[in-house]
Amino acid sequence: MPRKTNDYLWIAVFGLLVAFGIPWFLWGSTATWAGLPTWLWWHIGWMVLAAVAFAGFTRGAWDRGMDIDREGTDG
Repeated sequence: MPRKTNDYLWIAVFGLLVAFGIPWFLWGSTATWAGLPTWLWWHIGWMVLAAVAFAGFTRGAWDRGMDIDREGTDG
């Protein structure tokens, strides 16, 4: 994938993570699942998704953005 396309993809991913981080559509909902409110499950799932996205980001895009040469570093 070309570098510009990859950069725009990561911008879109993090934009979506921010946009849907707060479940406005669940506010006022009294629905529960497994004893916890639905909005709390949304946050748990969203934090797992954000962790997976950040792990993917650190495997390439982070090094390029910080001008780090992975092959040229010690350790």
